Amino acid sequence: MRLLRLSYGQSLFLLATLPLILAISGIAVLIAVQSERTAAREIASLEQTMIDAKRRELRNYVQLARTAFITIYGNAPPDDEVAKLRVTQILSAMIYGTDGFFFVYDYEGQNLVAPRQTWLIGRNWSGLQDDRGVPVTDTLIELARAGSGYHTYEWPKPSTGQNATILTYVIGLQDWQWAIGTGVFMDDVLAQGAAARAEVRTNVAQQFRWIGAIALAALLLVFASGLMITVRERRLADAKLKQLTQRILDTQEEERGRVARELHDSISQLLVGIRYKLELARRLTARGDASAEAAVDGAITGLQGALTEVRRISHDLRPGVLDDLGLGPALKSLCETFEARTGLQVEFHTAVFRNRLDIEAKTALYRIAQEALTNVERHAGATRVRVSLLGHRRGATMRIEDDGCGLPRRDNATGSGMGLRNMAERIEQLHGSLTLTSGPGGHGMVVEATVPLTHLLKPDTRNEGEAPSAQAAE
Repeated sequence: MRLLRLSYGQSLFLLATLPLILAISGIAVLIAVQSERTAAREIASLEQTMIDAKRRELRNYVQLARTAFITIYGNAPPDDEVAKLRVTQILSAMIYGTDGFFFVYDYEGQNLVAPRQTWLIGRNWSGLQDDRGVPVTDTLIELARAGSGYHTYEWPKPSTGQNATILTYVIGLQDWQWAIGTGVFMDDVLAQGAAARAEVRTNVAQQFRWIGAIALAALLLVFASGLMITVRERRLADAKLKQLTQRILDTQEEERGRVARELHDSISQLLVGIRYKLELARRLTARGDASAEAAVDGAITGLQGALTEVRRISHDLRPGVLDDLGLGPALKSLCETFEARTGLQVEFHTAVFRNRLDIEAKTALYRIAQEALTNVERHAGATRVRVSLLGHRRGATMRIEDDGCGLPRRDNATGSGMGLRNMAERIEQLHGSLTLTSGPGGHGMVVEATVPLTHLLKPDTRNEGEAPSAQAAE
């Protein structure tokens, strides 16, 4: 089964080429069928035209022969053997071309004239049939009795001795009970028809070759275009991947620098202060000074501040409330901390979810909220922020709106631009959507992030290690 699996590029190439191949194949078959039908009609018309010409030619031959003996026949009684002999002599002498001759049968089937096939003379050929079972003599006599007519059958060709198709025309001399006729072999008609059919087959084959060449060229063009697009897209993807990798490294270094500054500017200073207070308490204790207790109390107070700073830094790196209580309480805590730090009025609203968000969606929405509030603090110049988190039939939507200066300009807001890209990439990983719009009247900015329904878990589903209270919190 693995051999039947196609890669993305192979599937795309197959999707692009299969309709083309089917269309070209259909066109080729249609052209071939139409060509065959048109050629068959034209060849049939040509053969019929040639046969009609042959029939007129035979009628003329017979009329010429009749003219040669009509005076003798008209003046002789039915039993005039001398007149009959003279007529047979005239017809025996009337040969033309390589194979042309006149024949005479009486109505009993006896051959009287056959100058090129003398072995027929004097014998009765009644009931004679050709190799295909077509009656010969009897049909000729019937046509002569009726006056005249045409008949086609197989007959030995005098020049070759091989059977060939012959078209004959016969008339009847009713007083003498004779059937007089002549025939022409149809080799040239059949040869021209076969040549025309062979030419049609050659033309159809040539058309198929041209269509195949065009199809091959089209497939090569599609393949080359797909290859070029694939190479180009891969280069763009590699370039974007390099940019993303560099951005991740820069973000990591920035985060490490921030944590290092936090540790140096807050924790380190607090610990140094605690050290000084403890050294002072040791000296005072050694001298028996009663103020040593106050120095120890100061060190304890400083240690409590250090613990508070550790909790704050840890919360910034990964808020524990997000894992313990869920997204709603984590966003509420974030808004309260933001309001206390910046002095901006923050309004938070949420609704109880029937289904809970999975850990990826919770983390992404929380980080987007952090980034959005940071942008508000640094760039918006707002006085009021409203944060809402709601669930609906399509999933869950978080909306952050402010009354600041509006959408950032890309040319002078490089910092916010980086933040917006981070927000977009986070939501894209969840197959969600992120929209940035202006607030009412063009004032402020609205950030709306939506995650699809696939990231909502059933109420009885819990992430591993998550407290049962998370369901109620969300």
